[in-house]
Amino acid sequence: MPRDAADDRSRSPRLQAGSRVGRRRARTAAYRYPQALRAAVEGLPTGAGVYIFHGEDERLPLYIGKSVNLRSRVLAHLRNPREAHLLRQTQRISHIRTAGEIGALLLEARLIKEQQPLHNRKLRRSGQLCSLQLVRGVPQVVYSRDVDFSRQPGLYGLFTSRHAALQRLEQIAVEHALCLGVLGLEHVAAGRPCFRALLRQCRGACHGGESRAVHDARLQGALDALRIACWPYPGSCGLVERDENGCQVHVIRNWCYLGSAPDVDQARRLATVAPGFDVDGYRILCGPILSGRVEMVSLDNLPG
Repeated sequence: MPRDAADDRSRSPRLQAGSRVGRRRARTAAYRYPQALRAAVEGLPTGAGVYIFHGEDERLPLYIGKSVNLRSRVLAHLRNPREAHLLRQTQRISHIRTAGEIGALLLEARLIKEQQPLHNRKLRRSGQLCSLQLVRGVPQVVYSRDVDFSRQPGLYGLFTSRHAALQRLEQIAVEHALCLGVLGLEHVAAGRPCFRALLRQCRGACHGGESRAVHDARLQGALDALRIACWPYPGSCGLVERDENGCQVHVIRNWCYLGSAPDVDQARRLATVAPGFDVDGYRILCGPILSGRVEMVSLDNLPG
């Protein structure tokens, strides 16, 4: 092979990597601060809330975000060369104030699901939510369309697909030396060792090497870390947040966010029928509510 050709081949990975670095540097060098958006930032408050980047089509937002300091967060976007594409598309920036971080998180999740912004990826969930439930000691996949996840005890994990649920169950089996045959993940003849038992990776519940009770206790202990908490109130409640501008009462029912109001009386007039278990609401609210870190008020006089 000619020397020049050999040299080119040996150097090509470096050249390719260098070209990527070069392109990145070129993009950074070409970045220009979006002065046209500066006026929009000047009017933003320093408190919590949600901000929205709008393009030419007002019906479809480009990006929705949240922060405890709206002005600081949006300024960070404008100073980031990696977001030049988003900024070039942006015609204006609007915002909605909230009285605290939880309200901003709840509102952001709702708006992203409702409006499907072009540049948001997280929270734009689709598909059928599912979980694991023990049926006669064997884990089964159950779906939120069939089971009320907010009220049904004994559910473990929140998954976006059956495949993801079974994959997590298999991971638990590996971590805790459980039997895939007993868990229903592998067909094993009665009384015969499973494949992992032959490799000493299963403690033998499939063939009597350990008792089923011991195996099931180990399974239960592993699943407990994934347990879904039931909604702890009989009906709707208000989560109260306050800042220097006043307060907001966020109406919550069955882990679902139903809207916010400036006081309890107006909160009682909000819609009260929860649309179904909301995984984002659960993840935002479960820790603060169950730990008692937030102020909750009863809205039990609400119908339904």
